[in-house]
Amino acid sequence: MIDVAKEYRVALPAWIDEELADVPAVVPGREERMRLVHRLADRNWRAGDGGPFAALVAERDTGRIVSVGVNVVLASGVSSAHAEVLALGLAQRATGSWDLGGEGLPAHELVVNWRPCVQCYGATLWSGVRGLVIAGAGPELEELTTFDEGPLRTDWAEQFEERGIEVVGDVLREEALTVFRAYREAVDAGDIVVYNARGGSK
Repeated sequence: MIDVAKEYRVALPAWIDEELADVPAVVPGREERMRLVHRLADRNWRAGDGGPFAALVAERDTGRIVSVGVNVVLASGVSSAHAEVLALGLAQRATGSWDLGGEGLPAHELVVNWRPCVQCYGATLWSGVRGLVIAGAGPELEELTTFDEGPLRTDWAEQFEERGIEVVGDVLREEALTVFRAYREAVDAGDIVVYNARGGSK
């Protein structure tokens, strides 16, 4: 009989509790929610858990924080352990539903410090969120961090909108770029593992 792995575990780093200790359960403003995301993203890469990426899921209308996520690819050894995937999955566990837009649930939105990569695009599309709030969407992320975000279609935002997911962009954009620039300095100094498989090449 073949012996195969039957499960794997992906979890938020222990320092999350420290970062959230002063955060209220309800964060009503989108800028305030994004500011929290930037703070988590900056702490994450400095702690060595993964890339400079973070996300949260909130109730759109009340601002109640349902979950947070950071990129833990390096900490977990799992390439799909991106911030959005963790935030969405933990929100689904918290609500007890794989559909965050399901009947009886408030509308939820995902807040991320840049537009999703190709993997997280799909994860967001199928999650049931009714909104996506991003700090930016241009080429700066790949240029600064050296990550390969994948071949995302040019009409990605329109595809979200067609499926009832409102896209709100450029929320604290410069703050996101500040985090990416600091990360790049560490990359150039040789202090960081950029975990693109084969450097994005075939």
